[in-house]
Parts: sequence; structure tokens; C-alpha cells
Amino acid sequence: MDLPFLNRQEESARLKRFCRQTRGSLAVLYGRRRCGKSRLLTESLAETERVYYLADEREASLQRQALAQEISQHLPGFQSVIYPDWDALLSRWWSEARSQTVLVLDEFPAMVSQARELPSVIQRHLDRRPPRGCHLALCGSSQRMMQGLVLDQTAPLFGRALEILKIQPLKAGWIVPALQLEAIQAVEAYSVWGGVPRYWELAADYATTSEAVCELVLNPLGVLQEEPTTLLLDELQETAQSSSILQLIGFGCHRLSEIAARLGKPSTSLVRPLQRLVELDLVSRERPFGAHAKDSKKSLYRLADPFLKFWFRYIGPRRSQLQSRQPQRAWRQIEPDFPQHVGEIWEELARLSVPHADLHQIEWKQAFRWWGQGSDGRPLEIDLVAESVDGHSILFGSVKWEERTQVSRLVAELKDQSQRFPLLANRRVYLALWLKRPCREPIDIPILDPEKILTLLR
Repeated sequence: MDLPFLNRQEESARLKRFCRQTRGSLAVLYGRRRCGKSRLLTESLAETERVYYLADEREASLQRQALAQEISQHLPGFQSVIYPDWDALLSRWWSEARSQTVLVLDEFPAMVSQARELPSVIQRHLDRRPPRGCHLALCGSSQRMMQGLVLDQTAPLFGRALEILKIQPLKAGWIVPALQLEAIQAVEAYSVWGGVPRYWELAADYATTSEAVCELVLNPLGVLQEEPTTLLLDELQETAQSSSILQLIGFGCHRLSEIAARLGKPSTSLVRPLQRLVELDLVSRERPFGAHAKDSKKSLYRLADPFLKFWFRYIGPRRSQLQSRQPQRAWRQIEPDFPQHVGEIWEELARLSVPHADLHQIEWKQAFRWWGQGSDGRPLEIDLVAESVDGHSILFGSVKWEERTQVSRLVAELKDQSQRFPLLANRRVYLALWLKRPCREPIDIPILDPEKILTLLR
């Protein structure tokens, strides 16, 4: 099912502004596959004269023929010439293309893999800057290659782009209009599909999230069963170690020392591979509230994407079993633990919501978990801690994903946790709860439910 074009207002506005430039300019879009880069280009450039070419892994000569065929729809006869190299093709394009036309090269890394000289050829043409304003947009899913082609100071295209847009997954709140779900069901769906629009489109063809999971992920013929492998192949030349790291994190190994011990390798050998996974937004490095960003001893590594968390938690350990093609049976095994998985995603959404929520009419910074030793010497864990922008206040939150919550008991526990917190530093204390179900008990602190959170996260 095709979904409506959601959000992306800022990115779309930047692309439209790029197209209005009077001199030839370069725009670069990159980001994880299936996040809607191509859709963003086609929607944003709908009223702009453009040539759109989707590259593949064919030989460069065949790619030039295919691109020339696309260009011929705007410049008749363009395909009747055999172009011996990319310089010949692009020279003719830039000399004959009409003003304000945009040439879109989608999956640009595939073109470069067959023609390493292509970025340098493009650089020479861009440096001439045709005054008529023939624009070029490069798009790619391999973040490693796109960053290397544009952001690396030694790359030919470094410093040439007017716009560099990293296209991220959509915020959680957009899944509500996308899949027409009630708030609780939307959180459950987001805990599987994350913010990737293409996953939403695939899931929209099924009546329930469980049915979609069975057919798309648990079935060995499902479109998404091999998705983590595909993501890694986009970015890494060697995937075995990275896949093993992701699997171990999915199993619950969150410390560098734990991961290294399970792999039988020294911790120092995993620092760079883990950092690369963080740079690719596949892994996040979590630190407790108040810890310095460079404090590696207190850091925990977690899978950064809900779909990857779901896959490595439930699909990876069942690969052999799933070959029997009994997805419904597999789902029945997963279902009892699924609320625990949703609860972890709900905690992340709660923390993400804090800077957007007007809690106690105070503006708050980013929220974190906190774990460590309380002021009384006993172990202490708190779901959510945030400092006010002015630094004078501190917020403590408890986050629960359960059908029935004894709110008065939860508030008492949270008050006790706040009193034992060792980093108060004379700041005013405020409390809040994030609950799956609305509270019916009289309570004097803010309570946020899925509907409120998903409204904030758009």
C-alpha cells in the first residue's frame, strides 16, 4: 500500500530552494535504505524539470546507455550517441540541458563502484559552474560511501554541495496517520517497524501487527527476514564481526567487556567496529545522566533501531526453526515476551518526549536513564532523569508498559528514588509518570500516555 507523503517539510523546502538557484549547484542525500530518499526527491521536485536515473550494478558503459535514454526524454536524440566515458556524456549534458533542470543520480555509489573516476569528473564540471543553473542531485543508501564521497576532506566532491541532507527514519508519532492506528497499537507497531517508511508501507497491507510480523519477518520468504544482512552489506566490506556484535547486543550484552569476552577478543580490538556501528545509527552508546560523554567505563551499547532490536531479539535465535515455515507458531512463542520488548521501546519514547513536553511548565534538556549507587550506598536505577534548561531543576520519571499500574505505589517509589539520587546538587525536584493506560487515581503529578507521547513526537 502506498502511504501519503509524511513530514519531511524542512528537507523538501531545502530541495526546492536548491532548485531555484540561478547557478548550477549540487545536492547530496544519503541515509539508511528504505527511509524515503527517492520519495522525497520525487515529491520535492514534482514541479521541477528533472531527469531521474536509478543506478544499478551494471558495467559503466551500460549505465551510460541507460542514463542517456532517460536524458533523451528531455533532449531528443541524446541516446543516439555512444559515449566512450562519463566525461563525454556529462559534457554534453551540461552544455545542452535547459536552465533549472535537475539531473538526479539515485544510488550513486553503484555508479562509482563501476567507475571510480566519476566523482572527479563531476567535480571538474561543477567547478565550471554553468551560469544557466543545471543542477545535480546525488542520492545513495550506502552511508559509508556517500560520506566518503562528500564529507571526507580528501574526496573530490568535498565542499562542492550546496545541500547535504542525511535522511533519518521518521519520528514515532507519524506512524499513527500512516497506519491509522490507535495510540497503544501504534506504539506496539513502532516497536517492530521503527520509523522506516517502507516498513510501514509493507505492514499496511496486513490487518494487525502480528499478522504483518508473521508474513514479512518470521516467514523465511518474507521481504524483511534478511533485512539486517542487507543493511550491513550496504555499509561494510566485512559483515561477520559486525553481525556478531549486533547479535550479542540483541542478546543482552551491553558492555564492551561483555561483548569482547563472548567473542574471545580483546576489548581494544572492538572499539573501532563498535564506533562504526554507532556512526551508522545501528548501535547507540548509552551513558547515565550526569556521566561525561567520553566516559567509556559507564557506557552501555544498545541497538539503536526498534526493528533491529526486534529482529536480533526474536528472529536471529530462531533462524533454523523458522525454516520450517511455521511463522504463526513462532509468533506464539514470541508473544508472551513481546510486551517486555514494547516496554523497552516505550521507555525510549518517553525519554525522547521530555524536551518537547511542557512538564511543570519548565523547559527540559535531553533525558537519560540513571544507574549506579544511591546516596545510601545501595544500587539504584531510575527510568528517566532530565535537567532543566536553566539548570535549577531536575525531573525524575517512572515509565511502565503494563495493563494495570498501582500509581500511588509507583509515585512513592519514585519519590524514594529521587531522595536517594546522589547528584541532586540542591536542584528543585519534579516527578512525572509515563503509563500505558490513563490513570484513574487522583494524582498531583503529570502522567503521559501513548496518545500524548505520539502527538509530541512528530
